[in-house]
Amino acid sequence: MQKNIKKLYQQVLLDHNKNPRNFKLIENPTHVARGVNPLCGDEYQLYLRIEKDIVQEVGFKGEGCAISKSVSSMMTQAIIGQHVHHVIELKDQFITMLTEEISEHDAGHLLGHLTIFESVKDFPIRVKCATLIWRALEAAINQTSTNVSTE
Repeated sequence: MQKNIKKLYQQVLLDHNKNPRNFKLIENPTHVARGVNPLCGDEYQLYLRIEKDIVQEVGFKGEGCAISKSVSSMMTQAIIGQHVHHVIELKDQFITMLTEEISEHDAGHLLGHLTIFESVKDFPIRVKCATLIWRALEAAINQTSTNVSTE
């Protein structure tokens, strides 16, 4: 059973890498940030349209490895229609999942399908690939910086 799940996860990642969702510019974004991972070469521009604290539209453009592109694609799907407070909580939990210990129950309950990236924590150099778009999301929402780097 475990082997079939890993195979399914691999197929999901490959699909999001080949056919990323919300891989587009959006008109009139209210929040923008750029994330760069110089070590891997990942670079994405994130666009959000937030109205009344709800993410109405999201898009991203750029280049990166399969992990960063898949995470970016799945993140955009997870945050559309969500309240900013929930988005921040999701971001915090995703980063915690990759950098600290979190129970499978908590990870699954809070992150849903995003838990497929949990095994990335076994490859510390790839954690930056997986968290890059989330760091850009944080910067965009907080409007603290338009540029985020993993270095």
